[in-house]
Amino acid sequence: MRQAGVIVAETLELLRREAVPGVTTQRLDRLASEFIVSRGGVPSFLDYDGFPAGICTSLNAQVIHGIPGPTRLQNGDLLKVDVGVWQHGYHADAAATFPIGEVTDEARALVEAVEAAFRAGVSQARAGKRIGDIGAAIQAEAERRGFRVIEDYGGHGVGQELHEEPDVPNEGEPGTGLMLRRGMTLAIEPMIAIGAGEVDVLDDYWTVVTLDGGLSAHYEHTVAITEGEPELLTVAAPPVV
Repeated sequence: MRQAGVIVAETLELLRREAVPGVTTQRLDRLASEFIVSRGGVPSFLDYDGFPAGICTSLNAQVIHGIPGPTRLQNGDLLKVDVGVWQHGYHADAAATFPIGEVTDEARALVEAVEAAFRAGVSQARAGKRIGDIGAAIQAEAERRGFRVIEDYGGHGVGQELHEEPDVPNEGEPGTGLMLRRGMTLAIEPMIAIGAGEVDVLDDYWTVVTLDGGLSAHYEHTVAITEGEPELLTVAAPPVV
């Protein structure tokens, strides 16, 4: 999973550089899929329950599961990119929100908040803690910063299957839910929004959008539960010295 996670991290970094005004989300999908294959992996999302692309690209009020297409990125957009890679029988999964060009102060604060909410959640990802501790920490941090979590969607277990038990909600009560044990691997992924945080699914059966049109942000890593500090598996390998 670490090996697949490195490819995920490298793919996200490639897309961060390439996601500029004028570029289509379809081009980003092609670049990502070609890169993943060149590194010996397979895009986890391609054909997953019929999903038609190698990555998810969700713009502005689109929260998750956006389908790449001819839409061109514009200055001021918030682009959420979700990447999964399968290699040697295991999946890794991560996502980030990229500000495109110059964005508003509120949009930048939203991006900072979703990353802070992730850090709050992952701080609870320790053996002996419970699933509810992760969700409660994510929700508290998002709301402290004035944003709402998307309660209808959340994280999940990940490993030999892309989506496994347990569900990892982005809200909850401390001390509740499944107890975490060493060796579990979880995709922890806060999704937050400006406004009410209520969502719907578009007619493409995939793209999740905020009902009130409020901007949204998404951030995710695959995390391993250890005896000590949680380990992020979807990070780049250290350089060889």
